[in-house]
Amino acid sequence: MKAGGALLGAVRGLVLTVMALAGSITLLCLTLVSIGLIPVGVGLFTTPYLLDLVRAHADTRRRLAHEWAGVTIPRPYRPVAEAPPGGLLGPPRRCRRLLTDPATWRDVLWLLVDLSAGCVLAILPPGLLLDGVFGYVLAAGVWRPVTEATGGYWYAFIPVESQTTAFCAAGLGTVWIAVSLTAGSALLRAHFRLAGAFLAPTPRMELAARVERLTTTRHDAVDTSAAELRRIERDLHDGAQARLVAMGMSLGVIEALVEKDPAKAKELLAAARASSAEALSELRDLVRGIHPPVLAERGLGDAVRALALRMEMPVAVDVQLPGRAEEPVEAAAYFAVSEALTNAAKHSGADQVWVDIHHAEGALRIAVTDNGRGGADLAAGSGLRGVERRLGAFDGVLAVSSPPGGPTMVTMELPCVLTVGQP
Repeated sequence: MKAGGALLGAVRGLVLTVMALAGSITLLCLTLVSIGLIPVGVGLFTTPYLLDLVRAHADTRRRLAHEWAGVTIPRPYRPVAEAPPGGLLGPPRRCRRLLTDPATWRDVLWLLVDLSAGCVLAILPPGLLLDGVFGYVLAAGVWRPVTEATGGYWYAFIPVESQTTAFCAAGLGTVWIAVSLTAGSALLRAHFRLAGAFLAPTPRMELAARVERLTTTRHDAVDTSAAELRRIERDLHDGAQARLVAMGMSLGVIEALVEKDPAKAKELLAAARASSAEALSELRDLVRGIHPPVLAERGLGDAVRALALRMEMPVAVDVQLPGRAEEPVEAAAYFAVSEALTNAAKHSGADQVWVDIHHAEGALRIAVTDNGRGGADLAAGSGLRGVERRLGAFDGVLAVSSPPGGPTMVTMELPCVLTVGQP
């Protein structure tokens, strides 16, 4: 098993060596030449495409670091606010945007490190293993033709001149194989950690991204609050307020008819009572839309269960929360689940939905899964985009997995701390 792992590590080291020698050297040379041609205009059009290749090359190394060594290297690139214009102005503007991103220059520096120190770390596992095997080949009698062809051969620091020295070479080869077996994975991990030192965002870049994200989520939160306020005003004006005004007018008519036409007054009084009940129901719905009472009284778990009971399709709810989050976080999570269930009922064609809510590693994690037709797209501007903005105000994230044919899974994560001991 260990020998198989060492052989796999040697193959991976060989792959990384080829990527460094063929990919990094080529991209570094072409990129530097293209940047040097920017003053004459040619580089403005070639540099963006070469930098895209550099980023793709770096992303491949990030993926291999995660898959082969469990080393996570985040992407540090600035988000693209909008697509650059087409035509002749597109490439120069993309070139300017890419060259003003500090991560671009760190990628270029990584290319230089990758083809030097990175290449050495990658070549050591396969190099030691193959060199160790060659020591045994020399001891098997091959040392004679090798010595005759070269006029003298050194195996590392051992001059191979006889069968005895060939056996010494085999002994040293055993050491090389042992080192490859024991240190090969550590060398590959060191290779990826070296790459991560250049490809991962620096604390300053993380802070800048954090500030930019908070600025965006702040604007989104303000827009969401303004839209929610307009919705409340509209619902009050078109619903309960109109019914209360009509009820006041009816009471005025009743007051005038109570002595002249008691039967008519009684009929209008019954209608006013029904109108008051409808207004009260609309006010309750409005309050429930702002902050459901069951959410305030019983917490997120019971609020989602009550929401599931009102759905037309079966909804299985699994909640494992040892405590309660802060009220704004619970409200954001509740309305996020409500929107996800509404989308599933309207668009998915599903006949079953599962909601899983639990808390782990300092975050509230929610998954809403349906067995519908799939095809949901977060980029299409659906109601989930509003949910994403709402969660973003709390530094939360939302992801949608919805392949054609289903199933659709909406996952949400909100950083929070639970207050243990509350229901």
